[in-house]
Amino acid sequence: MILCEGLTVSFGERAVLDRFSLQIPDRGVTALSGPSGCGKTTLLRVLAGLERPCGGAVYLSPRETAILFQDDRLLPWRTVEQHLTDVLPRERWGEVPALLALAELEGEGKTMPAALSGGMGRRLALARCLALDAKLYLLDEPFAGVDLPRALRILERLRALPAPVLLVSHEPDILAHADAVIELDGPPLVRISP
Repeated sequence: MILCEGLTVSFGERAVLDRFSLQIPDRGVTALSGPSGCGKTTLLRVLAGLERPCGGAVYLSPRETAILFQDDRLLPWRTVEQHLTDVLPRERWGEVPALLALAELEGEGKTMPAALSGGMGRRLALARCLALDAKLYLLDEPFAGVDLPRALRILERLRALPAPVLLVSHEPDILAHADAVIELDGPPLVRISP
């Protein structure tokens, strides 16, 4: 699957992407790793259709992607369960228990975000993202604040999704358990391996 080819994005004089191309497998978890500020989040935003490149092409409609941002963006007046039913069509509300189980939030359906720990809030944001019917999931630091054993269990569940996952992580243990790791540097964003 070719995701993008020759992407160029600049902010003023600063080139963040300069003819950058990326291809990932059709299934599994591919991790992007690189120093902060190298352009990983900009790449995800372009793939999600939130940032328009000044050159190059993305071979996926933004409507086919779901993105998990670095911040959780939880609504303080909505329960855990409502965060999921808000994005699911009514005929799929029966999937809520499975999504809560995937994120290890069983029994928290009626809980308000203020009562969640930071890691629980992160897992809720992830479950909400995964509730969207996407052909590609773009996850920016999905396990920030999540303990490693739990993160690795959830990572295994992500691997089983019918759509590919492209995630950003700085955690060596997460990277070690991804199906593929793309090492990056920049700006502008460059691939240093493989």
